[in-house]
Amino acid sequence: MSRSAIIEKLQSQQMKKDVTSFRIGDTVRVHIRIIEGDKERTQVFAGTVIARKGQGLSETFSVHRVAYGEGMERVFMLHSPRIAKIEVVKEGDVRRSKLYYLRGTSGKASKVKGRFGARRAPAPAAEASAE
Repeated sequence: MSRSAIIEKLQSQQMKKDVTSFRIGDTVRVHIRIIEGDKERTQVFAGTVIARKGQGLSETFSVHRVAYGEGMERVFMLHSPRIAKIEVVKEGDVRRSKLYYLRGTSGKASKVKGRFGARRAPAPAAEASAE
């Protein structure tokens, strides 16, 4: 077995199977497991997804929010075991793949236009091939 095949096998075992689908511009709530001593709690970080980078196990996404007049940004590993779940609060309609221009804005300038209509779920492979 080659080295790359072994690495691929290990990565596929560590990847999450139930990743919530979200896009850039969506407002999300990321539930993070935080361990303090022997206690574990869940903390929520809510904000707008401004970037997604990478692929496979090393895929990351950046969430930006403004709290108390101060902008803050956090980068999360998509397949991290520390992330309990990702909720999509609002779907955003954007025309860019990276929303770095939101960093210096506040108030109405930092709003992302909402997307109307629900996203269609992909058809199951068994039904698509039967037609």
